[in-house]
Amino acid sequence: MSLHLLTSPFSPSVCPYVSFFLSVSAVTDRKENPVRAALPLGIIPAGSTDVVSCSVHGVRDPVTATLHIVLGHLQQVDMCSFLSNGQLVRFGFSAMFGFGGRSLARAEKKRWMSSSRRREYAVVKTLVRLRPEDCQLSFLPAKSSGSKESWVTNQGLYLSISIMSIPCLSPHAPQGLAPNTSLDNGSASLIAVGNASRSEFIKHLKRYSSSSGQFSFPFVETHSVSAVKIRPRSRIGWSEEETALPWNIDGELVEIANEVLIRWDWLVHPRLIALYGEEVHEAESTVTCSCI
Repeated sequence: MSLHLLTSPFSPSVCPYVSFFLSVSAVTDRKENPVRAALPLGIIPAGSTDVVSCSVHGVRDPVTATLHIVLGHLQQVDMCSFLSNGQLVRFGFSAMFGFGGRSLARAEKKRWMSSSRRREYAVVKTLVRLRPEDCQLSFLPAKSSGSKESWVTNQGLYLSISIMSIPCLSPHAPQGLAPNTSLDNGSASLIAVGNASRSEFIKHLKRYSSSSGQFSFPFVETHSVSAVKIRPRSRIGWSEEETALPWNIDGELVEIANEVLIRWDWLVHPRLIALYGEEVHEAESTVTCSCI
């Protein structure tokens, strides 16, 4: 049995030097037509969120993760490729633009804090300075049986845009940040949160910790997609040093220079990788956030 074992510190406040992305890229190394990974990956949770580990184990427990590896439980998992200006940035499972990216950027500046304090500080600070991103959002709906889909384009202000090829379960969101997708259904979930008041946005965030209702707001839209393009527009009032836009990709901060046009493509690669674990529908919830 071939095994590639690594820790998975996926967290809104952890940016490891040797990331899961590097390990994944080593086994999916072709940009145009990535090759299905020959080696299954075993993920031992070691971060403060661990959305990938929770999505295949249900808990942030090293013993459970080890048992899945020992027993040989394999789960095929969809992945996506991220490209900017035609160049591959990385492979991954999830990306957050707007609130998720900005809160991570603030957390990374406070590495001297504990993980929980850093996370709460970043969330509160970003909520205080909440502002929408002006961008053009295009997506290709996931194909239904026998149909041929075309691109849908919207332009406007968004507080948050998330694209996820897995449910992204965590103790903070037991049913996942994207409960309407699965590990291997060949599509990704697009969650676009339009401009809204701070109080309404907080209500949206708090409902992730409950069973449902986070998408039942008029400013929130969800789509099952096979590709997404996000093109940020120039904003009046930005400071000179703000030359890059922060993205949260699998819990790691990625900053892209805000040039004339920034084009991100999200391409879903069905069952590109095998992880030790199994499909679960709800993660163990042992964490509460007192910051909102």
